[in-house]
Amino acid sequence: MKPPRAGTTENLSVSMPTDLVSELRSRAGRRGVSSYITEAVRHQLAMDGLAEIVADHEAEHGALTEQEIEAAHQELFGDGDARRAGQDAA
Repeated sequence: MKPPRAGTTENLSVSMPTDLVSELRSRAGRRGVSSYITEAVRHQLAMDGLAEIVADHEAEHGALTEQEIEAAHQELFGDGDARRAGQDAA
């Protein structure tokens, strides 16, 4: 059997709670359920990869400080004060 080529797809069957499927179909809209789930899985895989990077860093250097977290947030999203203001409002 040949390995799948990049860009090919494979059918996959998953089970989900009925209420989740209903909301998924509603939110997926015209782009379709498969496309929506594909993007959700891509996002989760990226988040898992980032979590692994942080865990590896923390295993070697200790827990991230608030200052390091804030610096990373500013690097990624810009205005760090908006994040802090949101925490203060909670």
